[in-house]
Amino acid sequence: MKRTIKKVAVIGSGIMGSGIACHFANIGVEVLLLDIIPRELTEAETKKGLTLESKIVRNRIVNEHLANSLKSKPSPIYSQKFASRITTGNTTDDMAKIAHVDWIIEVVVERLDIKKLVFEQIEKFRKPGTLVTSNTSGIPIHFMSEGRSEDFQQHFCGTHFFNPARYLKLFEIIPGPKTATGVLDFLSIYGEKFLGKTSVVAKDTPAFIGNRIGIFGIQSLFHLVKEMGLTIEEVDKLTGPVIGRPKSATFRTVDVVGLDTLVHVANGIYENCPNDEQHELFKLPDFVNKMMEKKWFGSKTGQGFYKKEGKEILTLDLDTLEYRANKRASFATLELTKTIDKPIDRFKVLVKGKDKAGEFYRKSFAGMFAYVSNRIPEISDDLYKIDDAMKAGFGWENGPFEIWDAIGVEKGIEIMKAEGLQPAAWVNEMLGSGSNSFYTIKEGATFFYNIPTKSQIKVPGQDSFIILNNIRESKKVWSNSGAIIQDLGDGILNLEFQSKMNTIGGDVLAAINKAIDLSEKEYQGLVIGNQGANFSVGANIGMIFMMAVEQEYDELNMAIKMFQDTMMRVRYSGIPVVVAPHGMTFGGGCEMSLHADKVVAAAETYMGLVEFGVGVIPGGGGSKELALRASDLFHKNDVELNILQEYFLTIAMAKVSTSGYEAFDTGLLQQGKDIIVVNKDRQIAEAKKHALIMAEAGYTQPIRRKDVKVLGKQALGMFLVGTDQMEAGKYISEHDKKIANKLAYVMAGGDLSEPTLVTEQYLLDLEREAFLSLCTERKTLERIQFMLTKGKPLRN
Repeated sequence: MKRTIKKVAVIGSGIMGSGIACHFANIGVEVLLLDIIPRELTEAETKKGLTLESKIVRNRIVNEHLANSLKSKPSPIYSQKFASRITTGNTTDDMAKIAHVDWIIEVVVERLDIKKLVFEQIEKFRKPGTLVTSNTSGIPIHFMSEGRSEDFQQHFCGTHFFNPARYLKLFEIIPGPKTATGVLDFLSIYGEKFLGKTSVVAKDTPAFIGNRIGIFGIQSLFHLVKEMGLTIEEVDKLTGPVIGRPKSATFRTVDVVGLDTLVHVANGIYENCPNDEQHELFKLPDFVNKMMEKKWFGSKTGQGFYKKEGKEILTLDLDTLEYRANKRASFATLELTKTIDKPIDRFKVLVKGKDKAGEFYRKSFAGMFAYVSNRIPEISDDLYKIDDAMKAGFGWENGPFEIWDAIGVEKGIEIMKAEGLQPAAWVNEMLGSGSNSFYTIKEGATFFYNIPTKSQIKVPGQDSFIILNNIRESKKVWSNSGAIIQDLGDGILNLEFQSKMNTIGGDVLAAINKAIDLSEKEYQGLVIGNQGANFSVGANIGMIFMMAVEQEYDELNMAIKMFQDTMMRVRYSGIPVVVAPHGMTFGGGCEMSLHADKVVAAAETYMGLVEFGVGVIPGGGGSKELALRASDLFHKNDVELNILQEYFLTIAMAKVSTSGYEAFDTGLLQQGKDIIVVNKDRQIAEAKKHALIMAEAGYTQPIRRKDVKVLGKQALGMFLVGTDQMEAGKYISEHDKKIANKLAYVMAGGDLSEPTLVTEQYLLDLEREAFLSLCTERKTLERIQFMLTKGKPLRN
């Protein structure tokens, strides 16, 4: 049966329910969000006619919850205007409306009795064939559907979103006893394709996959921290970005999620998994019990493992349970990994450490490896699902089996034995069968060890993805120290940055020109994309700083011109160039996107021309391009100054979009030309598809523009008056004013006496001159140095 989702109902509007509602609104689905009426309403008030005033009162809970969610940071919604796709109501007056939806998602409190009452109510109004799912994080699915009709049970299962629903990619699908296979298949595909998730079908076991393994990991650290005499800061240092985990690491993550939430899940596993070989590990240590008594749950209660007092962050001493000043953590073993860029390549070094850090990694990895091997087939038949769940639900860069592979399967067993642990029998059987790794890469695809067949089989669902890690070497066409060019097939090349933070320096610029040369001679099109944490943080400002300090202005002028010329080459090449930004896309990374034939951006793209933060204006064509875009919007009888001012402010305020969709509002993406992809894993494949469409439609090299309308003194005067007022009001510094005035001169096209049509090169020359002059300013050099050393902007 073909199924489309046009409208969903979300029952329960708490943090999770509102977050899920917002994410469906993000992807263009109409949402009905319902919650209970306020308990204080009397029976008489409930029977009154539904006036507009009474509706407001009766929907107070749902409206307050949604409003709080929309105000929260990070935002659950791509653009605030998408909130209009959500209609609110209450479960007393509006439940009949669920007869007109395609999918009903229950997100009420984690109590089986309440959930069963909600499902009983849903069944009264739901039309046959409608999907019904529960967002439970651990209540067995088979208990929930008891007593419901056959049709209800066939279309019912668990769909566990992780919080926050917009940002965490894990989407666990847990079948009930009678869930139809077609329903599971549909939800898996829908989760991947439309919701942008990693869909993982889990078994109906306590805490499913993600929380079972994740809570084990946290609980084992809770015990290990006491056993080894480690501090909270030390554990967070050891379990953060150095091993490819979020900056919040362990204890700060618990504070954000809430200690009470973690304890609820841990207790559930302890009570419901008596045969788990690590059953006792799920017992809460004393310090956690005491924190629970004191209601030190973390961010929601103002204190947990960390506590903010004024501007200072204090840390909990786990022995005294008193807060103290933060202590800096450092380990010799971590120093050895500073030159290793990728976390996956660090693990071999970390487990060999001779200090406390090395001991910590050996103990924690030994426990994790043994635990995950023993969870097959209990929670999953396939090892890759465990890795997928940990990467998508907990933000790990690598799953436990991938880490074990990186260390070496036999080395992992050796570490386990030293800790008195053993892997599951199937691991030794795997080694005996001739497979010495859990994963292999063949013909551009990932294969995993399948236990029943004792052989490596292909991970399903890869056909719609292009995974650059899998083709980087086998499909390499050319490379230098800054970038690598791969053949994506069908006549399309991909250029992948390989520099630190994907910064754009001389090597990357050379690679862009080389990729265009190759594409024009032998191929049909080019994609510029990568699958790093971020697309690009912009130009290599370290190089700019060194040239400016040494006063090598001729060389700096040439470097800026090379950047501009390369961006114009992206715009005016003989083949279609598609840029695929995601994550941080700042400065030069944004400028590259501005010059593409098409941008295929990830929904999570944070795009901005942020050069003001380092004391300059966009110098790689960004200032020119926004003046050009403003010019293209000028129509007869328009107030042209207002349009130009909007684009000026995008740069002057260093506006950064909080999503790809918001980049349309700032003019950095263009409606009708650029597109958004919700699932980042599909981005390179989608970009390739669009490059191919343009090539096969008969791509014609564009003609350089000579018709950019600039407003001259009329605009320049307005901007200069505005910056004077901003400085007088102490909103900006003297140096901010100087940078803004330079930008104003460029975007106005200079001090021309009347509106004039100019060439792009005219504007590029003005832009380069302004950029270069700002690089001679002491305060600009202070800003660049501060950014290089502190990683944040200086306002001087």
